[in-house]
Amino acid sequence: MAMRGEVVKLDRGFPLIRLEDGTQLRAEHAVSLVKGGGERAVVGDEVMVDVPEEHDKAIIVEILPRWRTFTRKDPTERALPQVLAANFDQVIVAQPINDVNLRRLERELVLAFETGAQVAVVLTKADLAANFQQMTETEQQVRALVGPEVPVLVMSAQDGASVEAVRALMEPDTMTILIGRSGVGKSSLVNLLAGSQLQQTQEVREADGKGRHTTVSRQIVPLPNGARVVDMPGVRGLGLWEAEEGLDAAFSDIAALAEQCRFRDCRHQNEPGCAVRAAVESGQLSPQRFASYQALVQETHALKQRREEARWMQKEQPPVRKRPHSAKRSNLKKRGGKR
Repeated sequence: MAMRGEVVKLDRGFPLIRLEDGTQLRAEHAVSLVKGGGERAVVGDEVMVDVPEEHDKAIIVEILPRWRTFTRKDPTERALPQVLAANFDQVIVAQPINDVNLRRLERELVLAFETGAQVAVVLTKADLAANFQQMTETEQQVRALVGPEVPVLVMSAQDGASVEAVRALMEPDTMTILIGRSGVGKSSLVNLLAGSQLQQTQEVREADGKGRHTTVSRQIVPLPNGARVVDMPGVRGLGLWEAEEGLDAAFSDIAALAEQCRFRDCRHQNEPGCAVRAAVESGQLSPQRFASYQALVQETHALKQRREEARWMQKEQPPVRKRPHSAKRSNLKKRGGKR
């Protein structure tokens, strides 16, 4: 009989499943799930598993419906989504305050908002900031970018109060996924929140104050207050996937301006009565922020167009004719495509 469980860790091995009775076991996907490039379970997924006596692993036979996903464009495919985590309540974006990348932060916020979860920003490594003025100016820049509704916290491993402030964002019986590029201090933050050395970390390089990539797995870590957190490995590729709502949320100031444009389908280029362009020209909206918004909108539209083209091509492909058994082997070399 199939039993219910949750994927609590994904690494280079088989998914680790925690059953409802607390038992943890490794599992492989049933052939029926992966056949034809089907969906695979991700961390946070609730699954049904069989545990055959004669088998050395459990078998994931069903992935239960997800109520939330963190999804990006698959960097290895032309126009396919890749789900990285499922069934969480909050996304925290981590950036080092001594090396904030505002353009990347904008993209991370779009992906975070697109999930529909609560969103917060944590600026790590405050102890490495050049001085108090630089730290304050960076914090103000980030606050201006994310807007008043998104919490922005500055944290230092040497400041227990700042760690407690981050922990307070994670309420009991909720799950948070922690995203950010490699070396921003996510693993160190998880260790501080959990109160133990659960995640492996490496020393910061003295030359530039940057950490080295350590985490290679996605794992749910329980916290003392009953909350849970997932340290996501540093994700280099952050391709957008169906991110229209995330764009409007991450760039809420531009979305509000667009409501005042003369034409509802205004592209904010050369159309008359464009409120967004007027805001740029008057200095109300920075040209850099508008350029970032335009680039992300263009990326989203281009991906949408490629998906539509792919669908049409699949519809227009002629049916595959079965070859007779006597066909030469050389004619049967290429079967199917990528899985």
